[in-house]
Amino acid sequence: MRLGIDLGTTRTTVASVDRGNYPVVSFLDSAGDSHEFFPSVVALVGDRFCYGFEALTAAGQGAPLLRSFKRALGAGDVNADSTVLIGDREVPLLDVLTGFLVATREALASASSISDTYEPSTAEATVVAVPAHAHGAQRFLTLEAFRRAGFAVTAMINEPSAAGFEYTHRQGRTLNSKRTRVIVYDLGGGTFDASLVNVDGVDHEIIGSLGLNMLGGDDFDAVLADCALDEAGLDLDDLDLPTYVRLLDDCRDAKEHLSPQSRRIPVEVDARPVTVQVDNYYTRATPLVEASIAAMAPLVEDLEGDAALAADIAGIYLVGGASGLPLVPRLLKDRFGRRVHRSPYPAASTAIGLAIAADAEAGYSLADRLSRWFGVFREGDAGSTVSFDPILGRDQPLPDHGELVITRRYRAAHNVGWYRFVEYTEVDPSGEPRGDIAPFAQIVFPFDAALQRDGIDVESVPVQRGQGPMIEERYAIDANGIVQVRITDLTTGYTRTHAMSRPLAEAA
Repeated sequence: MRLGIDLGTTRTTVASVDRGNYPVVSFLDSAGDSHEFFPSVVALVGDRFCYGFEALTAAGQGAPLLRSFKRALGAGDVNADSTVLIGDREVPLLDVLTGFLVATREALASASSISDTYEPSTAEATVVAVPAHAHGAQRFLTLEAFRRAGFAVTAMINEPSAAGFEYTHRQGRTLNSKRTRVIVYDLGGGTFDASLVNVDGVDHEIIGSLGLNMLGGDDFDAVLADCALDEAGLDLDDLDLPTYVRLLDDCRDAKEHLSPQSRRIPVEVDARPVTVQVDNYYTRATPLVEASIAAMAPLVEDLEGDAALAADIAGIYLVGGASGLPLVPRLLKDRFGRRVHRSPYPAASTAIGLAIAADAEAGYSLADRLSRWFGVFREGDAGSTVSFDPILGRDQPLPDHGELVITRRYRAAHNVGWYRFVEYTEVDPSGEPRGDIAPFAQIVFPFDAALQRDGIDVESVPVQRGQGPMIEERYAIDANGIVQVRITDLTTGYTRTHAMSRPLAEAA
């Protein structure tokens, strides 16, 4: 059994490989009803955590419920020790992710459309996804949670890259010798991604990816909740947290049932029915869609400047559950015309693409890119100045297997070196990082051999100028877009390494 699993902000979707077909797996809830997703929620019942449909049932009986925990992965400072709050209990984020995926695995084996054939211990391959603009910690924690949960993960692919596979599988007729590219517009529950994909048969190359880590369907729910509060004559401060969470749930459900013909949206605010006019909601939600269009602008602009969409782009492909809101295709079609296509399975497009990637017989290939810049702030002039050095560009191709290694060698000019590594989404004209900046690691390296001993607090040593040893910086990028840093004194062999798979380590 080979699977593609899209860990979603609100819903997790699974597709399987079945003789050249990629059906979406359905799950049974506690009432025996079938759903083509497993809810991405966790509840606290006494001292026990439960997940998915069981968590929704528990929440209906008053248990504390946490939704959208995947969004915590997008925080710039997230790490293996990050926590989330469920009720009044602080829990490690990695434990929540792992527990949820264990529950997903168990549901696949016992309460799904593939239960008769899925045996977790003998599953051949599982391909998983992350947002295209995910930083290293986000990628590592996602991969680590799947592995701890017992899935045999064979690849991790960027979400819009996987949806590009699904586009070619279903919409290949739109591609021809003149229009060889497609833009995947992926608006999920918690994130927005866009990727420009060049397609040659079953071979896919990612030209560029852009996105917003904190824009998704949850934000559209919040806008609708604000509209409902206005209709009720209330402010957010008038509601306690559980009541506001119920309002968000009601708004999410109402939003998902909107059609192009809808004119009014009935919701309840603290058990009081109110009606929101669709036009009012769309007016207030339009800036969110416009923010996504602005974010992907560098991918769609005609380089000649005489058209809204470059001539070699076959279309903009709308995927992700939040793209089902009628406002989204309406605004995109107003801007880009008839070359806007919506996936027939927008919430499952990524999972289907992941299943295609898991199917070796399909023959699909992918050449992806890093999608974020990576660089380092360094001390200079005996610590009196700080300079920035870009190391990797966001267009850096990823290896299809193994590692891509980049090395730098130089003679140290201080007794101690401070390295503050960051990942970032934008650069200013001088090359300095801007936009979404995520700390990657801080390494304080003793260039002076006398400081390369156990028990010395190198961080407390004043930085002084002076000729030091030859130093090598080694950067290894794997196929998942995760970077490992190693700094070595080539004279003594002393090394410090930072890898997402383990804490900072040093060796003599």
